[in-house]
Amino acid sequence: MSTYALTDSWTMTRRGLAHWRRQPVQVLVGLAFPVLMLVMFAYFLGGGMGVGNYREFLVPGMLALTMAFGLESTMIALTQDLNKGVIDRFRSLPMSPSAVLVGRSVLDMLQSALCLLVLLAVGLAMGWRWHGTAGAALAAVGLLLLLRFALLWAGIYLGMVAGRPELVQAVQIIIWPVAFLSNAFTSPDTMPAWMGAVAEWNPMSATAQAVRELFGNPVWGGGGSWATDHAMLLALVWPLVLSVVFFTLAVRRYRALGR
Repeated sequence: MSTYALTDSWTMTRRGLAHWRRQPVQVLVGLAFPVLMLVMFAYFLGGGMGVGNYREFLVPGMLALTMAFGLESTMIALTQDLNKGVIDRFRSLPMSPSAVLVGRSVLDMLQSALCLLVLLAVGLAMGWRWHGTAGAALAAVGLLLLLRFALLWAGIYLGMVAGRPELVQAVQIIIWPVAFLSNAFTSPDTMPAWMGAVAEWNPMSATAQAVRELFGNPVWGGGGSWATDHAMLLALVWPLVLSVVFFTLAVRRYRALGR
């Protein structure tokens, strides 16, 4: 990417940061929701899971699941710009065509990193600990952000397909089953056979399983499943494949907007 494109992308990122300063409640709600989910599952439901230290199993799964949260805010912001003619105005200016999407993605990744830091701090306050090295912990955070990057571009593409803010909620319905049909809260072994197979191959499950291994937290079985035994590999392959597919689709869709 040229210096010209980088400058334009940073300008678009600053535009988003300015919106944060004017509307901090939206950012705070985005940070509070995953925390409430973590507290609810840890304290309200954890006692019925039959696991010695459910919190150490839950926190990595919740970190992975959080990577699917908040996509609707990015999608809504994009569709609002589309409907207000902001995107058309940007396209008419002498600026890099990629700056709008890159700026939006940088802003989203900044918020995701902040959300991870908050959740890690809350997890530590609840008694969760990692038992691996600092390098392994950083690798776990890297895998989580890689998953977010992939889901982000899926969200950007779906947001442009939806076209209108009111349709984003309908698109979001597709994302939630994918997020929850995973091993974030429980082992696929406890699910019906067909559902457990889907959960084992879910990209969310691969990242959650790999993060648990890197943190040295409890990992539930898998019955010798290839997906479970090779979670670390899938935690890299799935996001990379999704990123390439949806980045390409998003760029093509964006270029076609002015036609």
